[in-house]
Amino acid sequence: MTPIQPAPACSLPCSILLLAGGRGSRMGGQDKGLVTWHGQPLIAHVQKVVRPFSDDLIISCNRNAEQYRPYADRLVADEQEDFPGPLAGVLAGLAVARHPWLLVLACDAPRIDSALIQALLDARAAHAPHPLMVQQAGYWQPMFSLIPTALAASLRQAWNLGERSLLRALAPHGLSALPCAVDDPRLSNFNTPELLSETDSGPLA
Repeated sequence: MTPIQPAPACSLPCSILLLAGGRGSRMGGQDKGLVTWHGQPLIAHVQKVVRPFSDDLIISCNRNAEQYRPYADRLVADEQEDFPGPLAGVLAGLAVARHPWLLVLACDAPRIDSALIQALLDARAAHAPHPLMVQQAGYWQPMFSLIPTALAASLRQAWNLGERSLLRALAPHGLSALPCAVDDPRLSNFNTPELLSETDSGPLA
């Protein structure tokens, strides 16, 4: 287990939310964050990369809380019990985040690296106070986002009006793009058993 470390001064203040609260339907109902890849749960790979960047690491999970607990400073769960989607997890994270920014990442992207995290954090200077999101060839990647916690009330209002898309909820708030190459391996989501088996024997980088 990676010990808790103080975040680099250039990265503060930032809370980090790892989304692991999905239904795992494409994994046959398995809890994706706990599926093994290269000998460790997917959540462990992501947590190891992001841990040095924040003293406020949150995991959104709707089951198996005791297994996730060692990887986070605190856990949150959706208000609803029917797996309503990533926006619900983001709202739960925003409600408890201790810093002005919340970095949102998926639990099934174990090839992220510190350079990508730092690039998102550095981009705040040019785009604040607007949210940021990775973009590939014009396509937004909501599971790689940096959100000002000041938007919590607005996003909650959008939810109450029936919005369930994180991208659509953020779009009216001056959403800015962090461009990444379309074939950037760091953004790969291993959300099916086939993808995991294809990559489990390959190199980590």
